[in-house]
Amino acid sequence: MSSSPQSSPSRPERHIGFFEKYLTVWVMGCIVLGVLIGQFVPAAPEFLSRLEYAQVSLPVALLIWLMIYPMMLKVDFASIVRATKQPKGLAVTTITNWLIKPFTMYVIAWFFLKVVFRPWIDPALGTEYLAGAVLLGAAPCTAMVFVWSHLSDGDPAYTLVQVAVNDLIILILFTPIVALLLGISNIGIPWDTLLLSVGLFVVIPLAAGWASRVLIVKRRGLDYFEKVFIAKFNGVTTVGLLLTLIILFSFQGEIILGNPLHIVLIAVPLVIQTYLIYSIAYGWAWLWKLPHPVAGPGAMIGASNFFELAVAVAISLFGLTSGAALATVVGVLVEVPVMLSLVKFTNRTRQSFERRTAA
Repeated sequence: MSSSPQSSPSRPERHIGFFEKYLTVWVMGCIVLGVLIGQFVPAAPEFLSRLEYAQVSLPVALLIWLMIYPMMLKVDFASIVRATKQPKGLAVTTITNWLIKPFTMYVIAWFFLKVVFRPWIDPALGTEYLAGAVLLGAAPCTAMVFVWSHLSDGDPAYTLVQVAVNDLIILILFTPIVALLLGISNIGIPWDTLLLSVGLFVVIPLAAGWASRVLIVKRRGLDYFEKVFIAKFNGVTTVGLLLTLIILFSFQGEIILGNPLHIVLIAVPLVIQTYLIYSIAYGWAWLWKLPHPVAGPGAMIGASNFFELAVAVAISLFGLTSGAALATVVGVLVEVPVMLSLVKFTNRTRQSFERRTAA
């Protein structure tokens, strides 16, 4: 599989889809719908909340699986091997995610939550909000980046390699980075949550996609698989994203409605951080003349967050009603609209990358 933009001709077909044509509008509508369901049909999220294991919602995991599976169909192991031979993309992702992102998140969140917004936020509560922001900053994206990569025609094999490397680093560095930034020596990490999330969001979809590719190519041929079978999943990723948002915000509706001003205040540093990290990684990739299908997903891994892990750790460390938990929920609230704006920017700058790479 080439990392050049050979998949770009398929983009017009996707963008005229019923949901994807006005995806931002649909996203906001699903967020509102989820909050309303949580308020007026509380039995629905109460039932769904029972369907979890190791603090991972199984319905959400299923929907994320549906989002990721269509992209995994495009991955073959030869592409993965070739992707590992392009170390510059991995260097951009790794250094941005682990040597820059956690520390810029701390500085930006501290400046706004402890200094700028001090008149409106109690210092103790501001510290809890800061803790939640740190948890988000130390947990780069694992699952949703496949969606952003899909929407920006990223190289699926290279995205997979970037995510796999990221997952391994999370296992090693998440705890010491959070401990360093929060000054906490004993941080209990829900390892079952972390490992289950990696299995559900990466290992299982990859195995299913690989098995589907092998079986269908063997029976019907590669041409049928690439032109017919994969096309059957057009729109599945988008529908899965929208349904995921409805479920997530049905869980968090009461928290969001109960803290309207603080939601806005917490969102400010999180949004600034997202755009900053994307700009650093994407700009670096442009300077290094990386292929656009590698640069886009690489920048978006650090810009978005592994919110499942951040929320779970915030709840286990500080409690369900804590400011830290609220801050991680706000991270979910702002991430999708902001990341969609970055997807659009990534798509608009494709030709600039292609001209620079060719030169």
